[in-house]
Amino acid sequence: MDTRIERDSMGELDVPVNALYGAQTQRAINNFPVSHTPMPSAFIHAVARIKLAAARSNYQLDLLDKPRADAIIKAAGEVIEGQHDAHFPIDVFQTGSGTSTNMNVNEVLATLASREGIDVTPNDHVNMGQSSNDVIPTAIHLSAAIAVHERLRPALVSLQATIDHRASELAHVVKTGRTHLMDAMPLRMDQELGAWSSQVGQAIERFDSAMTRLCRLAQGGTAVGTGINAPEGFSELMARDLSQQTGLPFEPNESFFASLASQDAAVELSGQLKGFACVVMKIANDLRWMNSGPLAGLGEIELEALQPGSSIMPGKVNPVIPESAAQAAAQVIGLDAAVTVAGQSGNFQLNVMLPLVASNLLTSITLMSNTATLLAERATATFRVRDDNLQGPLARNPILVTALNSVIGYNAAAAVAKKAYQAGRPIIDVAEEETDLDRATLERLLDPVVLTKGGIPK
Repeated sequence: MDTRIERDSMGELDVPVNALYGAQTQRAINNFPVSHTPMPSAFIHAVARIKLAAARSNYQLDLLDKPRADAIIKAAGEVIEGQHDAHFPIDVFQTGSGTSTNMNVNEVLATLASREGIDVTPNDHVNMGQSSNDVIPTAIHLSAAIAVHERLRPALVSLQATIDHRASELAHVVKTGRTHLMDAMPLRMDQELGAWSSQVGQAIERFDSAMTRLCRLAQGGTAVGTGINAPEGFSELMARDLSQQTGLPFEPNESFFASLASQDAAVELSGQLKGFACVVMKIANDLRWMNSGPLAGLGEIELEALQPGSSIMPGKVNPVIPESAAQAAAQVIGLDAAVTVAGQSGNFQLNVMLPLVASNLLTSITLMSNTATLLAERATATFRVRDDNLQGPLARNPILVTALNSVIGYNAAAAVAKKAYQAGRPIIDVAEEETDLDRATLERLLDPVVLTKGGIPK
């Protein structure tokens, strides 16, 4: 590989001749061949947004001349658009402050800005008024807030709307309920799907609440939270500029010391992502069970056939979308555990697991956004109800006898249920034989549709 010589405060270093970055980035590349997974592009773009806002703010404060500010702004815009993603190769598992990534962005922007014929340096100009210690925590909040706002929340809203639509379509379908995977009292499919909708809706509420804390930024705290080398008014200008860029209500955090030393808001968001992963797991497993069969399982619904299910069993079709969803949910639950550990690593004035927090948060948001979309479009919206498989078990369900508790008593009802189950006969036929209730009364008391409305049967 052709190289050029770059210099930093530690000396000279060979850097690929076409690389936009400089010596500090190359040192990090050499030092951290850990996972071969670079920081997420969404995070890099967020850091570039911070640099763009800083250039504007420093210009407004008469600390940066217009040619340099304009050159940095132009370069940052190109990075935000994803034009230079290949020049941000530093591994996630790097220095815990994320200094390597901050300098990676500073060096790339300085190189791009200098192409305008202006002397722009990474530390003195691109990083003016900033420290890695406030840039990286700010970028965690910024990138996560953008991802929640633009990707996750719309995906959840769409999933809930799809569930609600199917619930409305299937409100007439009555099925056997199940607790402990065993037959229970009947319910309607709109009631069953309504539970999913409520879970998704409450997840949206929790994400909305978490966004309040996520929009409070560390920018302005610089090295340890005191704001050394940041001019007066800088943090407010930065928050205002980032709000204008994104449409989100960013503001300086009430304590920069807390912003640098802790990752509480990120841990909270990760916990909400874990909570939604549990919702996804619940919906995915319900779909898998309801789809099981087609002959030996429940066979209540038939999911859309998307691909062959076996390399050896012709004709087999599997519930691939719910299976994918369950795996994504499991991954998010695991990522949250790592974020929780990272959140505890605020030693004195700085948390030192920031890149891990950033990577895991954005990965979890991506997984849950895409999974919610797939569950909506490729599973919930397209499954077909197998009504024939619902009605037979419903008529023979011995647990319908629960409706007779208030009429003949629990013990007598249990005896009827046991006999009906052993004989494989409809509960109404056995109840007619074993009680003094006439057929018309039993039909009224044991009507599955009526029983889905709750209350005491009359």
